[in-house]
Amino acid sequence: MAIKRSYGHYCGVARALDVVGNRWSLLIVRELLVGPARYGQLQAGLPGISTNLLAERLRELEEAGVVRRQLDAVSNGVAYALTPWGSELRGTVAALVNWSTPLMVSGPRRDGFRPHWLVVAIESLLDGKRTEVPATVGLEVDGTTVTVRVDEFGTHVVLDIDAQPGTVLRAEPLVVLGLASGMLTVEQAIAAGDLRGERQDLAAVFGAD
Repeated sequence: MAIKRSYGHYCGVARALDVVGNRWSLLIVRELLVGPARYGQLQAGLPGISTNLLAERLRELEEAGVVRRQLDAVSNGVAYALTPWGSELRGTVAALVNWSTPLMVSGPRRDGFRPHWLVVAIESLLDGKRTEVPATVGLEVDGTTVTVRVDEFGTHVVLDIDAQPGTVLRAEPLVVLGLASGMLTVEQAIAAGDLRGERQDLAAVFGAD
């Protein structure tokens, strides 16, 4: 693969950053960890990026073997997806999500937010969570519901507009992330939000093991 700019270090960290260390590159990976996306969807999910810079970063990630193009089944146009090697960055992104917890407690302030970002965040924060009895809850933020299911195989987080979980917590992003990270208890999250359904479902997904 051709790297235009390199740290010039024979070091795994440096060479990884040669590929995904440019501004916006890992955020593009974050978007594609949710699933394949068209160009317009990527731009909508990355507030602040210019169309020229997005095109440049996508081209760089394609050339590096992190991203590939595929046919979008809905529009018959082009969609972007992670390659198998690119998908291996899931663990890297998850580590950054967990590491960032102290940085998130101040809330969004004036920062932009998109509800679908919760898919990767919650999946990362609940990594390793399992339950013998499956439990499913919805988290409604800004009118969008993210569905979280925990079972014997692990945690599954999806953005599905057709899903209708029986238990839904409607809350601000700070509350949802605080609950998932363990900074807030189930009771505190319920008090700060609006719960429809059963408290025990929420506790099964987000309570202490």
